[in-house]
Amino acid sequence: MSSHFRPPNLVLATIGLSLATFMQVLDTTIANVSLPTIAGNLGVSQDQSTWVITSFAVSNAIALPLTGFLTRRFGEVKLFVWATLAFSLASLLCGIAQSMSMLIVFRTLQGAVAGPMYPITQALLISIYPPAKRSMALALLAMVTVVAPIAGPILGGWITDNYSWPWIFFINVPIGIFASTVVANQLRLREVVTQRPKIDYVGLFTLVVGIGALQVVLDKGNDEDWFNSTFIVVTAIISAIAIAIFLIWELTDKDPIVDLKLFRHRNFRMGTIALVLAYAAFFAIGLLVPQWLQINLGYTATWAGFATAPLGVLPVMLTFIVGKYATRFDLRLLTSGAFVVMGATCFLRADFYIGIDFAHVALVQLLQGLGVAFFFMPVTTILLSDLQPHEIAAGGGVATFLRTVGASFSASLTTFLWQRRGVLHHSQLTEQITPYNPIVQQATAQTGDSQSVLAVLNESITAQGLQISFNEIFYALGWIFLSLIVVIWMAKPPFAAKAGAGGGGH
Repeated sequence: MSSHFRPPNLVLATIGLSLATFMQVLDTTIANVSLPTIAGNLGVSQDQSTWVITSFAVSNAIALPLTGFLTRRFGEVKLFVWATLAFSLASLLCGIAQSMSMLIVFRTLQGAVAGPMYPITQALLISIYPPAKRSMALALLAMVTVVAPIAGPILGGWITDNYSWPWIFFINVPIGIFASTVVANQLRLREVVTQRPKIDYVGLFTLVVGIGALQVVLDKGNDEDWFNSTFIVVTAIISAIAIAIFLIWELTDKDPIVDLKLFRHRNFRMGTIALVLAYAAFFAIGLLVPQWLQINLGYTATWAGFATAPLGVLPVMLTFIVGKYATRFDLRLLTSGAFVVMGATCFLRADFYIGIDFAHVALVQLLQGLGVAFFFMPVTTILLSDLQPHEIAAGGGVATFLRTVGASFSASLTTFLWQRRGVLHHSQLTEQITPYNPIVQQATAQTGDSQSVLAVLNESITAQGLQISFNEIFYALGWIFLSLIVVIWMAKPPFAAKAGAGGGGH
């Protein structure tokens, strides 16, 4: 193998890679705020419009673990360039879609080609930076991963309010073309080692069916009342069978499409568990806080965006400091610190109440950003640290895939628990309220209308029930973060990132 490859212009190559990732991560959340508008324009129900998110998530989750296989087949640079161009094309098609079904088909395509983009960016960034600067490259990628989902709803809301929803997709086209051109140009001389691995059809088929069905169960469970619905029960059984076959097959096949043997590495195993669970909890916060601001405190979508945005401030400011100095410390210490901060902000939110002011909400978000700044890069470095150079793209793909599925689980579970516990608290709080209750009688005597008094009371009790439920969930999330400190200490140093294939020997 030749000596280490350097692109002619490292800064330009980094900008190209980061922009593509930014665009792809942004697209997981940019449509969330625009759903009501899209539904209205295309004449479908609000419920059907959520398939715009679901279709992207399902195909993205299926494509992620295939990264390792596709990399071996086509090489990292070629795969990156084609995936980014295909993403731009799919975005263009999404913008010109004339009906909901067309939009869903194009979103599915967009999610599928977006799959390999993040893990490949990770592998390429590690490979073009010298060993001493690798943690910096990972920190930069971590910042992009944190900022893009926060920017998504704000940008999406602004574009939808001021222009029209197709523009949330059109803006990807110039970015994608620019990023793929720059990367193709900067990395065209990088050595490519490709193989022609046999396609593992059983693995591919069971993966598509298992993950696709699981994602549908998670996305539709709340609307269909979970296991009281035949559709959900059948889909869940199909998913369980397919995933079981998939796991057995992949562990025994000579050329598996997803290399589950990566979990034989201790740091990869522990780092991935910590990443998946912490990210799921982090995702739950990101989902619950804006919904709570809108439903309980009556914020508009844009103001909910502003209240949650301070989360991104510290990660952006601290990225380069973390990247430069993190490796001088035990990364397990940094991660533990991050989990303590994230846990503490959850406990603070467990004391939120309905009359709380904007500044309080924004301050806790700002504080949580400190934890986020010290979470992604150290955990990513730990989980990639004991993989072989040629396993990095595949390992990144598997970890990102599990993180995506974890986030879906978390989204369904959080929404379900919040509503279900809210209903429970509502019924407990209303037990005291009857027309014979002295307080109700007094209020009725003043207005002379017991119906309207009870209606107002009921509304306020519903809000209180959701508030108690919100506080309970955050109390639980706080303990989840603290318990993950134990997991991360099961990883063992050294934690230096190795180069991807193409640099250094095998």
